[in-house]
Amino acid sequence: MMQKWEFSLKYYQDSSAALDTALKEIPAYQSWRDFDPGVLLSVDTRYQAMPVLTKKDIREYFPLGFVSPGVNIQHALDSGEISFVSTSGTTDDKVTNIWNQKWWDASERASWKLNTYAARLATGEHPEAILVNPLNVGIASDNSDLPLENRRLARFLYLSERTNYTAWTAEHMDRMIRELAVFRPVILEANPSLLARLCRYISASGQTVFQPGLIVLTYENPTNLHYRQIRKVFTSPTASSYGTTETGYVFMQCEAGKFHQNTQFCRVDFQPLKKEHGGPSLGRILVTPFHNEWYHLLRFDVGDLVRVEETGKCSCGRHEGIILAATEGRCVNATLTCAGRLVTSRELDHNLSALEEIDEYKLEQTSPGTYELHLASRTPDKRELSESAASVLKGLYGREAKIAVIHEEMIAPEVSGKYRLSKTLFPLKIEDYLEKG
Repeated sequence: MMQKWEFSLKYYQDSSAALDTALKEIPAYQSWRDFDPGVLLSVDTRYQAMPVLTKKDIREYFPLGFVSPGVNIQHALDSGEISFVSTSGTTDDKVTNIWNQKWWDASERASWKLNTYAARLATGEHPEAILVNPLNVGIASDNSDLPLENRRLARFLYLSERTNYTAWTAEHMDRMIRELAVFRPVILEANPSLLARLCRYISASGQTVFQPGLIVLTYENPTNLHYRQIRKVFTSPTASSYGTTETGYVFMQCEAGKFHQNTQFCRVDFQPLKKEHGGPSLGRILVTPFHNEWYHLLRFDVGDLVRVEETGKCSCGRHEGIILAATEGRCVNATLTCAGRLVTSRELDHNLSALEEIDEYKLEQTSPGTYELHLASRTPDKRELSESAASVLKGLYGREAKIAVIHEEMIAPEVSGKYRLSKTLFPLKIEDYLEKG
């Protein structure tokens, strides 16, 4: 039985305003008007009757389809009020968006309130170090090292200019360690996979590192392996921030470990999976941003699976909005057991992280019942690790599963610059696993 979430009157007013504006004014939603059951019904009922906005729709209607008719979008581009930004990824994932920096910053500030450490430390003027792939944000340079001053932007320091961490050298990581000590960031924002790589090096080399007031993990879903490697080096509190380029900051992890909806800046609609695939607590989310006058998105499929907190409560005391027990990974990272049950990347990680010898991994399901596990590990006994990993996977996917274990020096990121822990090499439509109605 699903929890009835608590929302403020302002949240429902913002939800109604976003829906009414989209249906009345925004060209991309002209065909959606016939789905609206009418203003006499609740706003939740009206939203549930609407279609789902996809990246394909954004590519089809961008940019004029998502702004009010008559606005001068070229003037806003020329003045710098907005810009066009493209996300990285495969052809199906790539999309160009309207970027409104003022709105983005306001969305981020609102998310800080959902974590006690962030609320205290993040002033908007605090020094912040960023360790992410420059394909996502930052300054890229794969042919030459950039001096610190070329990687500074206002209060931010970008620690790496490399687009592929497999090219990191000991000297490059030593530089990061030194710069953290000199820059002394209040907050370190990082891709969990990249920070884990740096932590493995710090741990192996016996070095120590500056401890920021808070580590914010972003751009990827952190895994148990990431946390284990990071906590060997950092004693700082950590929080995972969840959002997208299109929708801003959607959830923030509180100090108690749960994820709280940024209700001031977005609406979230939860669609549970069928019971046999983990529903009703597991499902996908659709996000409607609030207050972005330059980019009107409605029920946007962010492509992620989440697990709601069934009690609807959190020990931190925050109660408004949807509370998540966990983010479960991207829909495209789901795999299937031999019996056809959906497995999220978080469930896969929960099983594989029992093997402490693993540094990194990637699972590819090549066909129903057939799996390739790519492992990076410093353990000398690769045969024993292979047998242990295959046993773990058979316990998860089925005793009849055919498992091939392939050892790698390192696991390379996807073309997007992010890491994909698992995927099927055959089509898998998440809509087939959603509860109907």
